[in-house]
This record gives sequence, structure tokens and C-alpha cells, in this order.
Amino acid sequence: MRTKLIIGTLVSAAAWAQTPKMAQNWRGAGGTPCIGSDGGVYQCPPAPRIEVIRAGHLLDTQTGRMLAKQVIVISGDRIAETGAEGAVKVPAGAQVIDLSRTTVLPGLIDAHTHMFDTRRPGITTEEAMLIAVSNVKADLQAGFTAARDMSSHGNGYGDIAIRNEIDAGRIDGPRYQVSTLGIVWGAKPADPAYPDNPLASTVVRSVEDARKAVREQIAHGADWIKLFPAGAYSFTPDGKDQYDVTYPLPVVEALVGEAHRLGKKAGCHVYGGEGLKNAITAACDTIEHGFGLNQEMVNTMVAKKLYYDPTIVRYTEPAMDDNDARNTRGKYRIIPIFERAAHMAAATEGLKVMMGSGVDGATFPHGTQALEFEALAKIAGLTPLKAIQAGTIINAEALGWRDQIGTIQKGKYADIIAVSGNPLADITELERVKFVMKGGKVVRNELGALQ
Repeated sequence: MRTKLIIGTLVSAAAWAQTPKMAQNWRGAGGTPCIGSDGGVYQCPPAPRIEVIRAGHLLDTQTGRMLAKQVIVISGDRIAETGAEGAVKVPAGAQVIDLSRTTVLPGLIDAHTHMFDTRRPGITTEEAMLIAVSNVKADLQAGFTAARDMSSHGNGYGDIAIRNEIDAGRIDGPRYQVSTLGIVWGAKPADPAYPDNPLASTVVRSVEDARKAVREQIAHGADWIKLFPAGAYSFTPDGKDQYDVTYPLPVVEALVGEAHRLGKKAGCHVYGGEGLKNAITAACDTIEHGFGLNQEMVNTMVAKKLYYDPTIVRYTEPAMDDNDARNTRGKYRIIPIFERAAHMAAATEGLKVMMGSGVDGATFPHGTQALEFEALAKIAGLTPLKAIQAGTIINAEALGWRDQIGTIQKGKYADIIAVSGNPLADITELERVKFVMKGGKVVRNELGALQ
């Protein structure tokens, strides 16, 4: 394999191709900088180096085994070797991070975030962007080294810009897949006097509109297409939950089909009823929320290999009861209906349950989404291991990143976290992450002594 020498370090030709472009014949302040996508200069990231983590315990998320006294060798942003002490050689000159009194896990993955808070009147684009940058930093600090963003909340294609700057190393945040604007149904014809907001979800009114909107968002850089096949819930006079239907079935099928034709996936925000059934019929890749799921629907999801992302904490908060109290005078509640559906679904053999928080800066603050692991265990009934797998290997698989993240294995990104105790015994340990490394870069360290 061809190699090049960069600041005293031999790297492969592939790594060389990915290194930032450096300024030639630099005559400005300081050392030679790198050039960003905007043509501006910034301090180059440090040269790749060898690091070693000594883990007191390491959770193998694939097998569920808790391994004692493990060594992880990291070269640049990848794991070069891992194994038991004595079986793995520590390279000379490597920086050693002592996590011998901790439990080490792969970086967590949140499959349902909103890096942007909901765009409120008076908030400028600049303010919204700064808030979003603060949010993604909080998520990374909490141990979420990868995430999926599920619509930009009225901020246009801003999530693409943040994703790209994170990838370029200019912002600290999770490695992201984004779904940009989202696509909603317009039941009425367009009104020239009140044009659709170009920063909000794209409004479609036909099958042709649907396919065009998918193509446009993917052309802008969307990794996922966010859909809304069902709207609000309410209750009948006798307490039966019911749900508004949005897109007609042919439109849902066109939206999902066009995304698949272009090699992308679709995530469906859907509560229940006919809209939920339509999303499953159309093979939407991830079913989000699903208050009204029944066993027949779940069985179909298993057969079609669809994923379920319940986002339990967001929809079992007191605000949900407050809403029901206003609308039903306290007679009926959606929370127990949702909890039963989530528990039933999670108990179904073969259904792949994801961990997605729905953090949005409203009632669920960024940086606290590990609460969702506790909810998956206590409400959905998953074992702590299954809950952790939901936020590691299952999410990695759903995102198409199973060969890159989700486990601590040779060749994968060095996305690694550590906690003080044993999360298999106490899942709330994940709410107190003490060490975070993303791509070989330590971004938080409250436990590991450097040697």
C-alpha cells in the first residue's frame, strides 16, 4: 500500500486523500493552517497518533459479554487492535489512557434528534445556527458519538451545513445522518397569497409533487427523508384513540419508493390508525412513535424488516397528560395506550427496536437523552443489554453504518465511552458518562489518567 509522510507520521494513500488541504506558501500568522470549504483558513487537526485504552471492563455489545482487563489500540481515528491484556502488544511511544476502573462501551447512537430547536418568531438564522451547534456539542459530551437528525424544524438545510462542518472537524459533534426539511401533505391547493415557507417542511399535493420533493431534498444532501403519514390523535366519546390521516396511500408509496430508488431511506413520524398502517404498507424504513401499534401491524413490520423507534420519554412526559386533561377533561389519556403498544412491540420476536430520544430543546434537553435507555428498560420491558444494543448495534444497522460503529472492533471508528459502574446492572449509568472519545479524539475525560 502506498504511503506518504505527514508531519513525521506514515499514513496510507486513502488517509492522505482525506487529510485537510493545507495552505501553500503561507504568509499569515502562526504555523501553516488548513483551508476550509469556504476558502478560509483554520488550525489543522493534529497528525494521526497511536493511543491505547486500558479498560477494566469492556461490554461486547454484539455478544453481551462483559470482558475484563481489555486493551484497545487506536491508530488515528480507527481501532487497530483489541483484546485481553497480555494478548495485545502496546506500541512503543503510545499515549495510554487508563480506564481500568471503568466500564468501556462503544459510543452511543441516538436515532432521533433535532439539532435545531423549533424555529420561533424573532429568532434569526444566526441565532438558530448557534443554538444548534450548542445542542450537538451537548449530545457529544453526553456520549452520543453518532446520531440521526429527524428534520431541521423550520431551519431549511441548516442541518446539512452542520453535518458537513462536523465531518470536516471544525465543529465537535456526533457523526450525523440528516433528513433536512421533511415532507408534509397539503390538503388544499397552493395559495399564491400565502406561499409555502421554504425553510419549513416541503408541502406536497400529489404523487408528482411527492417524487419531486424527495429528489430535491436528496439533491441538497439529505441522507433520510422524513415523512408524516398521520397527524394528531384524539379520543372518541367512548375513549377510543383515533388519528388523523395525512397523505393518501399512493402518495406515501411514491415518497418511500422514490427515496428507495435513489438509495436513501425514509423515517415516518406516525402515531396510529390508517396513517400508521399506510406507512407500514409502503415499507417506511423506520416507524417513529407508533402510539396505536397493534400486533398485526408489528408482525407486518417484522416480515418487512422495518425498524421501530418508539421515542418513549418524549411522549410520556407530564405535558402529554396536560394536553389530554385540556381536551378530555381528564377522562382519557394517551400515555398508557402508548406504553402498552411499546411494550407489546418490544416483546415481539424479530422486531428491531431502536433507541431514539426525540430531543428537541423543548421538553427534552439535549445532553440528557440517555434517559431513553432507562425508559426502554422500564416501560418497553427490554433488558439493559437489549436497550444498549438498541442504541448501538441496532441503530448502526438501521443507519447503514454497522461496519463502522456500534461495537468496539478492529477497523471501526474509535468511538468509545466509559462509565463508572456496570450499565447491565444499572442502566442509569449511561446517564452519567465520564469519558467520551470520537474518532480517536478525546472530547471528555473525567476518569482516565493519561500515561
